[in-house]
Amino acid sequence: MFGLFKKKTQREKLEAKHKKLLEEAYRLSKTDRTKSDAKTAEADEIRKQLDAM
Repeated sequence: MFGLFKKKTQREKLEAKHKKLLEEAYRLSKTDRTKSDAKTAEADEIRKQLDAM
């Protein structure tokens, strides 16, 4: 309850975006490999930003 109004940190936002991109890449891997690879590349860029923090 006390975390209800707590704002997310930049790291938490990036982690959520990374997870979402990987899930989309997995879903797309079954139908369109090119789009899946693009989503995976985006997720890798975000992972690099997270590692730099």
